[in-house]
Amino acid sequence: MQKSKIKLKSMAYGASSFLILLCLWQTAVYFSSSQIPFPTPTAVVLDFCHMLFNKVGNYYTIVGHVLWSLSRVLVGFCLACVAGVIIGLTMGWFPYVRAVVMPVFNLLRPIAPLAWIPLAILWFGIGEKYKYFLIFIAAFVPFTLNAYAGAVHVDKQLIGAAKMLGANNSQVFFEIVVPSAVPSIFSGAQVALSNSWMTMLAAEMVCATEGVGWIIIAGQGVNDMTQMIAGMLAIGIVGFLLANGMRYLEGRCLRWNNQGS
Repeated sequence: MQKSKIKLKSMAYGASSFLILLCLWQTAVYFSSSQIPFPTPTAVVLDFCHMLFNKVGNYYTIVGHVLWSLSRVLVGFCLACVAGVIIGLTMGWFPYVRAVVMPVFNLLRPIAPLAWIPLAILWFGIGEKYKYFLIFIAAFVPFTLNAYAGAVHVDKQLIGAAKMLGANNSQVFFEIVVPSAVPSIFSGAQVALSNSWMTMLAAEMVCATEGVGWIIIAGQGVNDMTQMIAGMLAIGIVGFLLANGMRYLEGRCLRWNNQGS
């Protein structure tokens, strides 16, 4: 009972913050003397609803554009998950792999994903592959770092006990190290998903004919600020759903671990 009251109070505070934001926005538009017209919240919401049922561009509604963006994120995110987890776990468990790979990884990881755009276009052209590559880069680093941290910080006493019971290195790795690293990997997945979503938007703004990022650039091209802000609203809604979906998945998968939330 107490938990439900706290949850309701938290939701009420959250709703009130949105109402305050909308009131401030409406007031700012009403009293603005700027020569550049800024849309009201009502206009943005109406335009967003219009885009739900009518095409933005030649082919898709805003839902179709969101699905295009999500498909790109899914490909790059999954590829980065596989590669990052494998490399991170092996670096954390095998010292010779760490000695070879870590210097190169530490050299490349400070480079922002967007800095790869010119090279990505030269290597892969302006199709889908360049977008997948950028999203892969954005998600690869957090997956690798967190998988590595999970493997390095496995309880040494647990490993020692397993070896005393006759477990070989392969059994220790797959039956102790990998499961113990899962909570850390999920933490990396949260960051990787956020990075993937933001990088995908930038990639679509640079070169795309569909997607949420394209909606914003298309609005800029025709000076339609309402469309631009409606596209930003879609970005926020989808990003919020992705983050909460990942937290829910983590909680379901990590019931056995107090880090799951």
